[in-house]
Amino acid sequence: MGKNRLEAFSDGVIAIIITIMVIEMRVPHGENLAALLPVLPVFLSYVLSFIYVGIYWNNHHNMLQASGKITGGILWANLHLLFWLSLFPFVTSWMGENHYATVPTQLYGVVLFMAAIAYFILQQRIIAAGATTLRRAVGRDWKGKISPVLYFIGIVSSQWSPAVGKLIYLGVAFMWLIPDRRIENLLSASKE
Repeated sequence: MGKNRLEAFSDGVIAIIITIMVIEMRVPHGENLAALLPVLPVFLSYVLSFIYVGIYWNNHHNMLQASGKITGGILWANLHLLFWLSLFPFVTSWMGENHYATVPTQLYGVVLFMAAIAYFILQQRIIAAGATTLRRAVGRDWKGKISPVLYFIGIVSSQWSPAVGKLIYLGVAFMWLIPDRRIENLLSASKE
């Protein structure tokens, strides 16, 4: 299988994940702005999850651009990542519907943690298949290493304060919103 087919399949799954997340949002009853207040936690959860799915989509795209051949191990690692991403609609809805209660906020963190681990595994499988550009671009990958640690701290913190867990998850998302140009720069340099 070529990387274009893998990328197209993954793009389709990610598009469905985003669609399911937005479908989970219910229209408020009422016609004034006050009617929006009860659904505000659901909307804010959706925004956070949309950002996360967008970050994964963007980085997944860049990572596949730096890959060479696609192996069976890469296919399974990619499915592993898509599995954890596919849980975003469920945990997003549960956390928002329950106004960031302890257990839903912790489970949200568990899904974030597992998606980060799955992404790391996929990255390592691609590197093991001979993607030297990706290996050079990843380097020490401080954001990739600190993110699971922060997710774990967010999960534990949510036991005492779901708001702290939510702030940690938000902080990690903002950290990843800063564009990471390592792969793009190496790919463009290799074309010159």
